[in-house]
Amino acid sequence: MSIGLSVHIGLNQVDPEAYDGWSGELGACEQDAVDMAGLADAAGFDVTGPLLSPAATAETVTATLEAAAGRLAEGDILFLTYSGHGGQVPDLNHDETGDRLDETWVLYDRQLVDDELFELFGKFARGVRIWLLSDSCHSGTVARRLPEMLSPQELDRRFSTADPQEVGRRIRAMPQSVQAAVYRRDRDAYDRIQNTRTAKDLAKIDASVLEISGCQDNQTSADGIVNGLFTGTLLEVWRGGAFAGSYRGLHREVVKRMPPDQTPNFFQAGAPNSAFTRQRPFTI
Repeated sequence: MSIGLSVHIGLNQVDPEAYDGWSGELGACEQDAVDMAGLADAAGFDVTGPLLSPAATAETVTATLEAAAGRLAEGDILFLTYSGHGGQVPDLNHDETGDRLDETWVLYDRQLVDDELFELFGKFARGVRIWLLSDSCHSGTVARRLPEMLSPQELDRRFSTADPQEVGRRIRAMPQSVQAAVYRRDRDAYDRIQNTRTAKDLAKIDASVLEISGCQDNQTSADGIVNGLFTGTLLEVWRGGAFAGSYRGLHREVVKRMPPDQTPNFFQAGAPNSAFTRQRPFTI
C-alpha cells in the first residue's frame, strides 16, 4: 500500500534580526498551513506540522524534507505546501536564463533558495510523486521567470498599506528594499549556498514533481483575512472533497475564479508521469 506524507509551512512573520529589522507580517499564511494540514489528514496523509512562523526555519524544513525522502519509495506521495513571502537573490550558478535571479521561500531565519529545494527533491526515489502548492509571490515555476509587472515602489506600497480596505491587495513578496539590504548583509551566506550547488537540472530529479502555484512568475499573490486568495479559492473549488476532477481540472477551476492579475500556474518537473496529473488530488 502506498504511503502519503504531507508537510505544511505557513509564516505570518519572520525574525526581524534575520531580515534587517523587517518582520514580514502577513495575516493568513498560518491559517493556510493549518487548513491544508487538516485537508491532508482527512485524506489519509501522515501529516508533519504544520510548521508555523518560528518553527519554519531553514534547518527544520530541510530536515523534514530529507526525512520524508528517506521514508518514501516508488508509488508513494509527498504533499508539500508553502504559504508566505517570496523573495529573490542574484543567480550565481547561471540556472536562471531570464532575469538572473533565483527565487526563494522567506523562512523564519533565512531564505530557502530554489536551488536548495530542487536539491532536496533530487533526494526522493524514482516513482515518488511530489505535489507542491506554493502560495507566495514569484511562485509560477521554480525554474524560470519573466520580467516583473510591478515596480519596486509598487511592491513596497502594496505590502506596507495599513488601509483595512487594502488588506486584500497586500501581497506576499519581500519588499525590494529589504531584499537588497538582506543580500548586502548576508551575501557570503547566500553566495555560498549557490556556489556549493550545481545549476538546476530538472531531468536529474527521479521523482515526479507537480506544482500548482498561487500566481505566474511575473505576478504577485494576495494575502487575505482568513486565507490567501489562492489557497482560499482552492478550498472553495475542493468543497470539502466534493470535487471529483484531476489535478489539471482542479487548476482550471481555480484559475476561472481568480482575478486576471493573479493566475495560478501548473508546472511539472522531474520524471514525466502523465498518470499523476490525471489522478484526483489527494489520492495516495
